[in-house]
Amino acid sequence: MPVERHPLQPFIPEGARLLMLGSFPPARKRWCMDFFYPNYINDMWRIFGLCFFHDKNHFVDEEHKTFRKDDIIAFLQERRIAIYDTATAVIRTRNTASDKDLEVVEPTDLDALLRQMPQCGMIVTTGQKATDVLTSHFGILPPKVGGSVCFLFEGREIILFRMPSSSRAYPMSVERKAEFYQPMFALL
Repeated sequence: MPVERHPLQPFIPEGARLLMLGSFPPARKRWCMDFFYPNYINDMWRIFGLCFFHDKNHFVDEEHKTFRKDDIIAFLQERRIAIYDTATAVIRTRNTASDKDLEVVEPTDLDALLRQMPQCGMIVTTGQKATDVLTSHFGILPPKVGGSVCFLFEGREIILFRMPSSSRAYPMSVERKAEFYQPMFALL
């Protein structure tokens, strides 16, 4: 099976305080925009809309079945939220976007990523695979969904939040997912 390399560079706004980590993007054929969480049926940008604007369609362009990428980027820069994934190379064992069908060939250099963000004190993982990769790397126990745990990275205290997956395959409504994300985002 072919090794697939990550198609995007980390998104790191100046002064990033929060790092969001997923597992790996879906296949390009599922993208509606060239940015993170690009699948139109993924709930991440709807979660952001609910948490920050009380409107799940705030970042959604329903007419064109895409997201408002420029608005998303401006918002992430303003709020100093960085985004990347925990794998830079994977094999899709069943040709799906499901985490359970991803074999991580090359994990992201999480240490190097955090060193680029000296003000970052919070990380959120947005699924089981991302949580497993990160907690294994840092040698910490994973928090339960909706929970958090503190750990030290080169003398810096980091809070890891474990949030529900934004995938529609995760059996939870977008409104309920947003209820999990809201308290974490409130800390920004």
